[in-house]
Amino acid sequence: MDKYSFLNAAHTSYFSALYDKYLVNPDSVEPSWRAFFQGFDFGLESLLDETEININEAAADGLPLGEIIDPDTGRVRIPEALEKEFKVVKMIDGYRSRGHLFTKTNPVRERRKYYPTPDLENFGFTEDDLDTVFSAGQIIGIGPSTLRVIRKHLTDIYCDSIGVEYMYIRSPERIEWIQDWLNVNDNHPQYSPERKKHILKKLNEAVSFESFLHTKYVGQKRFSLEGNESLIPALDAIVERAAELGVEQFVMGMAHRGRLNVLTNIFGKQASDIFNEFAGKDYEEEIFDGDVKYHLGWTSVRKAENGKKLSMNIAPNPSHLETVGPVVEGITRAKQDRHFPDDFAKVLPIIVHGDAAIAGQGVVYEVVQMARLDGYHTNGTIHIVVNNQIGFTTNYLDGRSSTYCTDVGKVTLSPVLHVNADDPEAVVHASLFALEYRMRYDRDVFLDLLGYRKYGHNEGDEPKFTQPKLYKAIAKHKNVRDIYAATLIEQGVIGDDFVKQLEASYKASLEEELEDSRKEDKTIITPFMADEWKGFVHVREWEMMDPVDTTFDKEKLTKIAKVLTELPSDKKFLRKIQKLVQDRKKMYFESDSLDWAMGELLAYGTLLEEGFGVRMSGQDVERGTFSHRHAVIKVEDSEEEVMQLSMISDHQGKFQIYNSLLSEYGVLGFDYGYAMASPNTLTIWEAQFGDFSNGGQIVLDQYISAAEDKWKLQNGLVMFLPHGYEGQGAEHSSARMERYLQLCARDNMYVADVTTPAQMFHILRRQMKVKFRKPLIIFTPKSLLRHPKAVSTVEEFSSGSFHEVIDDPSADVRKVTTLVFCTGKFYYDLLAVKEETQRDDMALVRVEQLFPLPSDRMKDIIKKYKNADDIVWAQEEPRNMGAWSHMMMHFSDAHIFRVASRRFYASPAAGSSVRSKMRHQQVIDFVFDKSKNNMTKPKSRKEYIKL
Repeated sequence: MDKYSFLNAAHTSYFSALYDKYLVNPDSVEPSWRAFFQGFDFGLESLLDETEININEAAADGLPLGEIIDPDTGRVRIPEALEKEFKVVKMIDGYRSRGHLFTKTNPVRERRKYYPTPDLENFGFTEDDLDTVFSAGQIIGIGPSTLRVIRKHLTDIYCDSIGVEYMYIRSPERIEWIQDWLNVNDNHPQYSPERKKHILKKLNEAVSFESFLHTKYVGQKRFSLEGNESLIPALDAIVERAAELGVEQFVMGMAHRGRLNVLTNIFGKQASDIFNEFAGKDYEEEIFDGDVKYHLGWTSVRKAENGKKLSMNIAPNPSHLETVGPVVEGITRAKQDRHFPDDFAKVLPIIVHGDAAIAGQGVVYEVVQMARLDGYHTNGTIHIVVNNQIGFTTNYLDGRSSTYCTDVGKVTLSPVLHVNADDPEAVVHASLFALEYRMRYDRDVFLDLLGYRKYGHNEGDEPKFTQPKLYKAIAKHKNVRDIYAATLIEQGVIGDDFVKQLEASYKASLEEELEDSRKEDKTIITPFMADEWKGFVHVREWEMMDPVDTTFDKEKLTKIAKVLTELPSDKKFLRKIQKLVQDRKKMYFESDSLDWAMGELLAYGTLLEEGFGVRMSGQDVERGTFSHRHAVIKVEDSEEEVMQLSMISDHQGKFQIYNSLLSEYGVLGFDYGYAMASPNTLTIWEAQFGDFSNGGQIVLDQYISAAEDKWKLQNGLVMFLPHGYEGQGAEHSSARMERYLQLCARDNMYVADVTTPAQMFHILRRQMKVKFRKPLIIFTPKSLLRHPKAVSTVEEFSSGSFHEVIDDPSADVRKVTTLVFCTGKFYYDLLAVKEETQRDDMALVRVEQLFPLPSDRMKDIIKKYKNADDIVWAQEEPRNMGAWSHMMMHFSDAHIFRVASRRFYASPAAGSSVRSKMRHQQVIDFVFDKSKNNMTKPKSRKEYIKL
């Protein structure tokens, strides 16, 4: 045997050890081995009966047991015939584990070579063994069979058009189910003539749609599906079968490749609408700018063959190919929570990936890791890879180190099926496997459709520049419809003219749609998930500034406070927790001085009381990074969870809070998707430190800041970003305020940096009380969570409102000569110095809302302080960061400001706490004394380093 033999790990001692394990606990061994050993026991009994030898009797009679018992091991000697049975079992195991490496799944390229091969000699057999009958055939459901039959059976199952990876799954029950499913008809479907005609019809729609666009819109980008058209019958089969299994809603995400085809032939979007988009017509509405046609979302109702109506949603997506993945999962979970809390299976997420993207984009891994987590699971996702074996111009060998692009699926032990996209029956068969598995086990499954890309990355690109050999082969290759039609003609299922008639009929319908589109002057964009957004309106920037009643009845507020300040008396809690809750009780009922945590929790409690939902997620949010929130309290001995916010009243909204996996990109995308599908739930994502939010920058750029302009999508997601310079170094100081403010335009979102618990209370309530939704970015505090002056009274909660600007309550207008505008935590740093130095000539004004900027109110304040000849913008951030550049862009009077800030720095803050404090103090000094300008040019290298 050569060094690559399968039998290296299959010595008889291995079988003996496994058999011993089986004797102790049959269920502890893999199902197929268990079945074999059951047969082995039967065979051994027969062998002993035939030779009329009983081991115990032989020992009693003093017979030479060495003929039966191995003297070295004390185990029964395995006869040669049975040893070969073991080799057959090992062959079965080899095909199950590695058969996918030797499939016929690549329609245009020769497969890479893998060793060892499944040749007979690598399992210890020769051609002479082919007609020997082996009982091991029972393991694969065909009974005692010749080696020739067993081998053909294994080849048909594992090495034809479908390659299956599943042996790494750690559940014997799931492995057994998969094997039983694969054993039927040797993993080959047996479809009726009518079913085959339907598959051909869907293939014709896919092929004809692309050729029609190619003819009518020459050279325009469409990211065609050509080379992977079998995606259409695959999705069609999933939708129809899922309807039979009880699915009522579908949520799908996919990038550009084939999207227009899917929109028309699966989701029912009128081709005329797509033709309007190709024509480049202006939009009917002025409130948004729109996007390219292959990014737009769509919602429709499809009637399944069984008469059932299905809600179909395909989420809008940006050019960041995999960003839509977590958004789809969030939308799905919101729909499940809202409509089917007792049966998540009724909403099915499907994510269609590209092969280069699924292998290269890290967010895929983040999404995969969410699949089984309490706050993020969606009862399994069907992942389909449109594998055209190339990324723009990059060959797959340069696009990943893994064997397959789908290897990320193994992280969650998901089965993976690799299918030849030129074999549509195999594609449909594999798709139905994926659906059945998801519905049975509530787990992810991956389907890898190996096809090709007929043209370049887009239809104007020349692929022969980089893959001349491949594209010569593709040019000669027939499309999958014609390949399949030839097969059906050969089988006698259809006649020679069947496809021509199909094509003529479908293209005639497209011509009608084209004529209809030419009658339209403008493009109409259908709102995405309009059914979830009934009653909400779009508003402009000035309407975002309208006052909102966020008051709350004091008596009801007190009842909520009572719930939040009491612990169950029959449970034992940590002393620190008991003290914390007691302190909260004193705040509300004795001192009338509520801290940040109480303000935040009361905001949630009042919204829950009014029937709104509240969902928060992020790293360590249950307790809070800075141990202030304690929305989830653990019983000391049992770690049972107590959530006081779930005890507000019998009719309250649902409260959910989840510590997330250590992810920003994926989790932020998920929560954005959740907010998109649940506008009456206050959905919050909190960064552990605001600095860490830059890990989710793509979601911010592509969705949060731009979705309403691009896709007519409202979203009320709230982002909490802890922000403030407290000498903790570069990565624990700045939430990169400037980045969010740079993205602010017109009416796209709210940005705030509030300074009191009451302000936090009212801005969160405002978020839900209005009849529109905008993302809200709040720069939340760290040190202010326990600052003695960052407190509010009960009256400020019950009767107050949100103030975009807070004037200095102690300033004497006649005395003020220096007017300081600032924001956030820096206010309290300045206030301490002002009070210490008793500067009654200075007024400190807090800009609580940075966008939309309350410019009129700020101008009124400037006019109010007539004697102020020194107007200052003060910030603790460096000059090139923070809100100063935002002020220059959005506030016309900013040119009169004297700016007090840190110098220009590449890093947000110094690592040395000494240096950080020094720089912080320099800014404060300059605020109070303009002669102490910290921006002056350093006089020496030593001074430069110091500064």
